[in-house]
Amino acid sequence: MYTILKREKLADNIYLMDVHAPRVAKACKPGQFVIVKIDEEGERIPLTICDYDREEGTVTIVFQVVGASTQRMTELYEDDAFMDFVGPLGCASELVEEDRETLSKKKMLFVAGGVGTAPVYPQVKWMHELGIDVDVVIGAKTENMLILEEQMRKVAGRLYVCTDDGSYGTPGMVTTVIEELAQKGNQYDVCVAIGPMIMMKFVCLLTKDLGIPTIVSMNPIMVDGTGMCGACRLQVGDEVKFACVDGPEFDGHLVDFDQAMKRQQMYKTEEGRAMLKLKEGATHHGGCGHCGGDD
Repeated sequence: MYTILKREKLADNIYLMDVHAPRVAKACKPGQFVIVKIDEEGERIPLTICDYDREEGTVTIVFQVVGASTQRMTELYEDDAFMDFVGPLGCASELVEEDRETLSKKKMLFVAGGVGTAPVYPQVKWMHELGIDVDVVIGAKTENMLILEEQMRKVAGRLYVCTDDGSYGTPGMVTTVIEELAQKGNQYDVCVAIGPMIMMKFVCLLTKDLGIPTIVSMNPIMVDGTGMCGACRLQVGDEVKFACVDGPEFDGHLVDFDQAMKRQQMYKTEEGRAMLKLKEGATHHGGCGHCGGDD
């Protein structure tokens, strides 16, 4: 069992938990995810790692209520526990694998939308610990849906906050801020964008016009977390990839967002899943992923 040491409501239907999982904390890197399961009857829920403390043996997860299983998670408090907490899974951010000298020469922009702020945070924190300042844009629909702003301010070189309704920070979407930064002469070698699918799509359209290589995380389409269910199948350039096995991060300028969003809607119904399986045949699922971790 994996004990919950901290539970915090960050915003409406968005929660943070620190979970005691020493083996995951020891091995995980920014960009990876875990699969949690409340009990024998609970669903497997893939969640991107928000933070970790190797000395304390804790892993921080952030989740948004989107269905019955995540609603059940809101009923857990300090000293309750998950039956399973498996990880780390997926590939670490490619930036984490680069050496400090290479990274220090890059001008980087991180863009986070909504709950996407959670997986952006550990990457920015990683850069900060290496002594590298990066620019960060975080956005949400309204002020009361912004999360982790205080934590991000401590690790970002420069933080820009925006809200769709203009209730806080710059009025408009994250693309509004990116355009303003570009107009002021800011030039970036790489952009990392994580958030809702539609947000990542339009960020990538903009950064492609601006000539900024962009990495996106496709964790929003993960369901099973092992590549077996076929939910996270996507087209990346001329290749078929699976977010939970091959990612979750990919070259955003190669991802077919329209196809991914259409599949995401189809996958919600039994009929849609059957149709996808029929059409895609042997490429419908990617086989078992990187099993292991703190199970």
